[in-house]
This record gives sequence, structure tokens and C-alpha cells, in this order.
Amino acid sequence: MTDDSPDIDLASLSDEELTEQMHSDLYDGIADAITEGTNIFLDRGWNAEKVLNDALVEGMRIVGIDFRDGILFVPEVLLAANAMKAGMAILRPLLAETGAVRQGTVVIGTVKGDIHDIGKNLVGMMLEGAGFDVVDLGINTDADKFINALLEHNADILGMSALLTTTMPYMKVVIEELKKRGLRDDYIVLVGGAPLNEEFGAAVGADAYCRDAAVAAETARALVAKRRAAA
Repeated sequence: MTDDSPDIDLASLSDEELTEQMHSDLYDGIADAITEGTNIFLDRGWNAEKVLNDALVEGMRIVGIDFRDGILFVPEVLLAANAMKAGMAILRPLLAETGAVRQGTVVIGTVKGDIHDIGKNLVGMMLEGAGFDVVDLGINTDADKFINALLEHNADILGMSALLTTTMPYMKVVIEELKKRGLRDDYIVLVGGAPLNEEFGAAVGADAYCRDAAVAAETARALVAKRRAAA
């Protein structure tokens, strides 16, 4: 997005103004401004978790709403996610040092036999923008690889993607394998992909079907919060 207005001196803005400006810069996908704003907040004594939640996660929430509502499209969301990553590169080591509580860990992948990954990549970016740690297993992922990653990373959520009607049934194979090993109740299972719908998600035993990346991020946060409240 082009802007003919003069460059804004981010350091001259109040905390509230800078937060709003970072939401705007995230929306426009301006990674350099997100890097600068993140560093300014840290210099002002904000902790990494506050910068993450108030400036970045909230900014990506706004992006997600407009993506869900058809105001933003995939290229713009990818730019926003890239800007988010610029801020996360600074914050991640600081968050690790402080042991800050994240939303949770998600293992995602495109199922066995399927090599489509654009939608899945977008879901991963939106989940990271929502405050989750994301373990992306890539494409053509079998049940063993999914389950091993869930156990290794002490994950909260399994996300599976498929773009082919011929690979959709493999989602049920993975869920059945989780049941067989007595692990199904340990994880929230989300499924998505162009040929899927809510009925299919229910039929294979998933916790939810997510029609796009923004819905996936919203659903993940809601289900994790619900599970923690019930614990």
C-alpha cells in the first residue's frame, strides 16, 4: 500500500499512538516500521509479552477480521504476516528468557498424498500472529509424523490441511490412530482446506472445521481458552 504522507517519526509518538501506528503498519505490511516500533517499546521499558499482545497480536487480529470478511486478500495477509515475523524475530528470544506464557503450541501439516501448502502456510502465520508457537511439518505428512511431533513438542492442537478430495479421508486415519494410541482426548484437532466443510469435519471426528486462516486462529484461541477453563 502506497502512502504519499511524510514518514512518521515513530519515536515521537506516545505509547498509545505508537500502538495504533503499529496496528496500521502491520495492516499495511511494513516490516521495517514494525521492527523499529518493537525496539522503541522495548527501549521504553515495555516487556516482550506486552509488546507482543498489545502491538502485534492485536494488530494481526484486525488483519484476520478483515481477511475473514473479504476486505483483505491472501497477498495482503502474507505481507502483514511477514511484518509480524519481523517483530517476532526480536521478541522471541526475550519471551523465551522470561518464560512468558504463550497461547499454546500447534502442530500443522498437509496430509499424506497432498502437496498443497499455500493455505496451510497462511494458517501457520495467522496462528503465530495469534500468539501460538507453530510447528509446521510441511506437506505429505503421515499419521506417525503428526503424532510424533505432537508428543515431542507437547502440543495443544493438531491442524490438518487437504486440498484434494482424494486425500481428505486421510484425516480420519490420523484421528483414528490417535484414538488407537489413547491420545485423542489430549489434543484439539482442527481441519481445513478448500473441499472440506463442517459436516466432513464432524464425520472424521475433528473438534472443528476452519474455512480459512482467520477462522482457524479465532477457533484455536477459543478452544484452548475453553479447555483451560475446564481444567
